[in-house]
Amino acid sequence: MPALHRKSAAAVLLVPLLAALALWAFAWPATRTAPRDLPLGVAGAPAAAAPVERRLAARDGAFEVHRYADEAAARAAIEDRKVYGAVVATPDGPKLLTASAASPVVAQLLQQALTAQAPAGTKVTTVDVVPAPAADPRGAALSSSILPLVIAGVAAGAAVTLMRLRGVRAVCTLLGIAAVVGIVGAALADSWLGALTGDWWTEAGVLGLTSLAISGSVAGLAALLGPAGIGLGAVTMVLLGNAFSGVASAPQLLPEPVGAIGQLLPPGAGGSLLRSVAYFDGAAATTPVITLAAWAGPGLTAVLLGSLRGRRAAGTAGRTAAPAPVPEPVG
Repeated sequence: MPALHRKSAAAVLLVPLLAALALWAFAWPATRTAPRDLPLGVAGAPAAAAPVERRLAARDGAFEVHRYADEAAARAAIEDRKVYGAVVATPDGPKLLTASAASPVVAQLLQQALTAQAPAGTKVTTVDVVPAPAADPRGAALSSSILPLVIAGVAAGAAVTLMRLRGVRAVCTLLGIAAVVGIVGAALADSWLGALTGDWWTEAGVLGLTSLAISGSVAGLAALLGPAGIGLGAVTMVLLGNAFSGVASAPQLLPEPVGAIGQLLPPGAGGSLLRSVAYFDGAAATTPVITLAAWAGPGLTAVLLGSLRGRRAAGTAGRTAAPAPVPEPVG
């Protein structure tokens, strides 16, 4: 088969395969959204809280129930991002504590679930302990900010590779791009839209670190694998990382093990970290910081090692191609 025909056949097969992969990655989790071991607290006197706990535990693994002595302890757990909400058993009926800043989708789901389980005629009081900002009550701006970070990260890694930047220069370029992305992102999402309400520079740092984890990984793969590394990095970050991030809902609402996988990739870890610093004073930030560093560090190291390998290969080629010395004529 001529080379042109082989390329045409490859395109006919690969493009639909890529479309199918994208449809699977984005559509399948979206159509299977449901609570799976969703952390939820139950507080109050044992006699009053026990029936509530039993009803929640009977929901076939939907909730991971945490027991708290009183409402104050449950509120503290929500603020520390240990649970998404809590049901407080009171003499006047159940009180639901939510945190729409953690996930507006989960807050609504908890309200619907508790209302459906409450005895007929019982009024359920709902208190939003950590509300989403008034400028972004549905969390749309925060969830929409992850894809631009992914695109910027992939573009930065590809640009450094295609411009043939190597070694320290490539690493410094990636660091500079990440810093600017973080500052611009915070200026738009915090200063302009008001969708982020935490410390401005911390938010900029999180946005920059997320971008660096993605761009460093893409550039590192390209340094080790060549141009194919850009494609592999892009597929991993866009199709898997963005689709499995759970930023628009919650990782515990995605099919298993999609939610867990998403938190091990930069888009999911970056989204969780941004939510923590923007609304929860940095609570539960350690794990996503480690995850992002675990992607950024090896990626930048691979960029440096790829440069050293290229220099050795160039040196070896130069020595091989060096002409043999011409003997001087005798006499």
